[in-house]
Parts: sequence; structure tokens; C-alpha cells
Amino acid sequence: MRKLTRRHFVISGAALPLLAACNNSINSGGGASIDGRVDAALNFMTAEVPGAQELATSAKGMLVMPLITEAGFGFGGSYGRGALRINGVTVDYYSATAGSFGLQIGAQQYAHTIFFMTDAALQGFRTSSGWGVGGDVRYAVSDRGGMIGIDTTTLTDPVIAIVYGQAGLIVGATLEGMRYTRILP
Repeated sequence: MRKLTRRHFVISGAALPLLAACNNSINSGGGASIDGRVDAALNFMTAEVPGAQELATSAKGMLVMPLITEAGFGFGGSYGRGALRINGVTVDYYSATAGSFGLQIGAQQYAHTIFFMTDAALQGFRTSSGWGVGGDVRYAVSDRGGMIGIDTTTLTDPVIAIVYGQAGLIVGATLEGMRYTRILP
């Protein structure tokens, strides 16, 4: 068993102010506040990510996380809250959390939407006690301003994710290791 040293304590404690400084609070407005942010994120996504509207139209449901804050200094973490929408209506609220350890320093914020393309994928997400992103998620990325690669093959993938609106000092954003849990707004 490894002993927790003063150095480890200082490094992990340094990550907390970075995360707090990013201010991912959604206030206490509850569901209405989360829904407002989700609407804004969807408007941004459909305006800025070519092909996203077509993907949204084909999806059985979408988990929209309008603001994920990620920060780290050795140890890191990320957090955000969002909503699951089916046929344009919010049916549940979720939090997203992740932790990491490694060579990292900085902070960033981004939004992402996970599209459930099949009824089975949507049902599996909704009935889980805590769903984690794994290797079964396909990332749709834009090729220098072009479409995000939506074709008949893409539309048969059960789960597709788009990360957008990145801002901050950490390069890249991945959803691997992210855990989603149903919450009360």
C-alpha cells in the first residue's frame, strides 16, 4: 500500500481551486436553468457543427451536457449537468463526472451531446444506475468545416458523441471515463 505523502496532498489540493475557478455552477434554478443552457447548447451545436441537425433528427434521444468544466494539476477532474431529451422534451436530468491522474495542468470547458441512435441504446442508458462512456461510443468529428461524416453507416452506430464549444488551456477533450448519473434538478 502506498503512503499518502505531503507532496501528494499538496498536488491534489491544488487541482481543487482550478476546478472551482472555472465556475461550472448552474445556480439553484433547478430544471429551468439546466433546460435554458441545454437549449443554448443545442442552438450553438446546430449552427456551428455541420450535419449535427441531421444527426439530431435521426436520434431516438440526446443527452446534452451544455457545460463540462475540466481542470487538473497532476490530479484532475471534470463535472457538468445536463438533460436527456426525447422528441425535443426533457425527460431526465444527469450529472457527468470524471477523474484523472497524470501529466496534466490547466483547465477547459466544453459542451457535448451524446446521440442514442437505437431504442436499445437509449433504453440501456435510461435503465442503468450509472452509465459510463466506453469503447462503444463513436465520435463524430468535423473534417475542417465539412460535414461530421454522417452516412448510412454512422446512423447505424448505437451511440454517437459530438464534443463542441471548447475553450481553455487543456488541448483536446475526450469523454472516456466520464460517468453519467441521474439527478434531481
